[in-house]
Amino acid sequence: MALLTLVRHGQASFLQHNYDKLSELGELQSRILGEYWLRTGTTFDQVYYGPACRHRRTGDAVAEVYRQAGVDWPEPITLAELDEYPGIDVVRRFLPGLMETHEDIRALERDFREAGEKGLAFRMYDRLFQRIVRMWVDEELDSPDVESWKGFCDRVQQGIGRMRDQAPKNARIAVFTSGGVIGAAVRLALGLAPQRTLEVSWTARNAGYTEFLFSADRFSLSSFNNHPHLEDPDLLTYR
Repeated sequence: MALLTLVRHGQASFLQHNYDKLSELGELQSRILGEYWLRTGTTFDQVYYGPACRHRRTGDAVAEVYRQAGVDWPEPITLAELDEYPGIDVVRRFLPGLMETHEDIRALERDFREAGEKGLAFRMYDRLFQRIVRMWVDEELDSPDVESWKGFCDRVQQGIGRMRDQAPKNARIAVFTSGGVIGAAVRLALGLAPQRTLEVSWTARNAGYTEFLFSADRFSLSSFNNHPHLEDPDLLTYR
């Protein structure tokens, strides 16, 4: 059996002008993952990145730890299929219209805008984000300008298929990506319903990893949301 390890990127710059950049904590989480894998003798035959900057930087931080120790690290391959679902685009595209037709969404948007304190603003945005994205997953929201939930899951499945097709026998493969992709991979292994898949994607820890075993005719979840390297509670983040 081959082993596919999907890593969620380190903490990004949530609610900043450029979200697609690791925060200082995200950089630290990524380096600690590399140090843990190096210490435990973990090696990979192939490495893949999603196309986002936060994916690449997380993988590069791990690679730097290996190379500084004189340990080989495979040259990464970038796959567009491993990109996150377009959650921010969904909110931007549909929020104005939903505020006109849904009183609760209008109230959530107001609470977020008036939150002031950073931690409260995070929580208010999360509630607003989840409310709208759940509607999108249920196909209540649709636009030719925004990828559908089904399109996203199909895309991830295609990407996993490409990696499986190109994997040597008994290969060990690391993938640096986002929580939604991990959720979609768990869906593929367990046959989860759409909303359950979405909920799984929201539980992935920054710089945590999930493992799948696969062969030509099998794709199975082996472990989920591992983070033994993040021993300090202050390192455990979802956003």
